[in-house]
Amino acid sequence: MTQTPLYKRFSASLDALLAKEVARDETHTVTHTAPRGLTVALSGGVDSMVLLHLCHHYVQFHPHLALQAIYVDHGLSPNSLQWQAFCQAQCDALAVEFTPVSVKVLAQSRQSLEAQARAARYDALDKRAYQGNALVLGQHGDDQVETFLLRLKRGSGLQGLGAMHAYSTLPSGRVCLRPLLSSERADIEAFAKTFGIVHIEDESNLSDKFDRNFLRNQVLPLLKSRFSGFIPSVMRTVELLQGQQALLDEITRADLAQCRSEQSLSVSRLAQFAPLRQQNLVRAWLAEQGVQMPSQKQLDQILSQALNARADAQMTVSLSGGQVRRFRDQLHWVTEQPPRQTQCDVGLMKVALDDNTILSVIEGQGVRHPTEDERVSVRFNCLNEKVKPPGRSGRNTLKHWLKDYDVPTWERSRVPLIYYNDELVQVVGFFVNEAYASSQGLSWKLEDARNTKNR
Repeated sequence: MTQTPLYKRFSASLDALLAKEVARDETHTVTHTAPRGLTVALSGGVDSMVLLHLCHHYVQFHPHLALQAIYVDHGLSPNSLQWQAFCQAQCDALAVEFTPVSVKVLAQSRQSLEAQARAARYDALDKRAYQGNALVLGQHGDDQVETFLLRLKRGSGLQGLGAMHAYSTLPSGRVCLRPLLSSERADIEAFAKTFGIVHIEDESNLSDKFDRNFLRNQVLPLLKSRFSGFIPSVMRTVELLQGQQALLDEITRADLAQCRSEQSLSVSRLAQFAPLRQQNLVRAWLAEQGVQMPSQKQLDQILSQALNARADAQMTVSLSGGQVRRFRDQLHWVTEQPPRQTQCDVGLMKVALDDNTILSVIEGQGVRHPTEDERVSVRFNCLNEKVKPPGRSGRNTLKHWLKDYDVPTWERSRVPLIYYNDELVQVVGFFVNEAYASSQGLSWKLEDARNTKNR
């Protein structure tokens, strides 16, 4: 087996992918460690069965790597339990640890059954794979070409046409490896025949109602018969597109570094770029916030309002899950927050608020200690309350001072306000009432509840 072209390509690819992960770990650019083992996504089909045998052979030469196989039963075929038993028997014969998982695929609008099953499969694989293991997936060159054509049909851009990557990570940080992407389906099937590797046939693969099956059964055979070397040619195109996307990502990171201020985006710096670069920057910035990509119309609206409106204009563009808003020179991504309680007594105790924050009090510079007859409370959204910060001339409304402190309009109602009876004494996080200031007093502060749990 070690002398076959398929195993040589597989082994070299897996070596490179694992070395890449080790290099990333050694430079501390990721939080997870190099894989301690391999978890094969096993369906029982020819691709995954060949992958299982290749991985089993590979770990004989790399005994520090554990090997696991996971079968995911979507419950979409009456034969799924038979396939599970088949996979179990094949793993037992190779002494490979086998983990079966059942998932439910619920029909949802605006998402194909294929996409839902795929999402459920990846989620199950991620949750049941051993900690520290990399997922090893059996997608090959023909799958890559199918993905490219499907995304071409949808009108995808550069990133989408780059199709699948040999190395990727799930949102959890789990590493996914596809060491067969440089091999064609014909080579995998020939390998299975040569070494007598048995496999199952999923009857759903014969149904052309699924777009991928239609391409696999009807379109690709025609293209391969007409154009010699069609699969390798498209694979080279995909590799070129991935390289160009990597270059664009590098430029985008540099542009973001110039324009980003913590989580916001500078409008004046954004305006210095050409229109296409502005669009790319806003998309990248929204992607960092975990926002679903806006349509071209929405993107045009964001840029038009951000760049052409008056500096003090109230800009709001609603997207799925939140809004893009502008305050002075900065664009912000704002998600809906639950309204805070209007008032509650706090005394001198630590109080948990309703957004994973804790209001605590510490000794030191701040406001004087309350007297026995002064009730200490926290209030919100009292923006017309008049107060004088230390060193400022005259009293003015809290709304005026928060604007002066560059607090965006949508955050002002959520700033905790500490009262002694009915007198505002501290605007938490910003200033104290000058009349109550003390160098040996108290100060309230907001803390992230998740951070305090780790202390």
